Amino acid sequence: MSTVPIRRATGADLHLLPALEALADTVFDTLGFGALPAPGTVEAFAGARLVLVAGDPPVGLARLEEVDGFAHLEQLSVHPEHHGRGIGGELLEAAFHEAVAVLGYPAMTLCTFADVAWNGPFYVRHGFEPLETLTPGLRRLQEKERAEGLEAMGRRVVMIRRAAGGKAT
Repeated sequence: MSTVPIRRATGADLHLLPALEALADTVFDTLGFGALPAPGTVEAFAGARLVLVAGDPPVGLARLEEVDGFAHLEQLSVHPEHHGRGIGGELLEAAFHEAVAVLGYPAMTLCTFADVAWNGPFYVRHGFEPLETLTPGLRRLQEKERAEGLEAMGRRVVMIRRAAGGKAT
């Protein structure tokens, strides 16, 4: 497991995060995906519901937004040189804990590639499951992804992980 500390992002971190996200997205080049949507802006990170980072300077990030009363994992990124060290899983678990135990959300949702090993299968290992009935906000996110060309790159899935005792719908 990782020994990189995970913490809430500070104002000093924000200008580093778009480049970190863009660099992390380069792992998709090996799949022939082509250009992914542009990374989040400094303003998007500053306005997020929560941003956690791993390391100082950050080598990983988790950005949460709110969609229809759920925490929504908008982005999980790890610098390619730090892959395979457990940082992504630790960031995901920390973000889920913050969302449920600290911020009081009943669940966390996300949209991801269903068949990419470090996407769909990774999230399943961390307790997420496909969400069949989408809220209006999640449907809008799917439409946005479709417009950005993500569905053309691979099968997409909306997933949910509920707080202990909750059931997916």
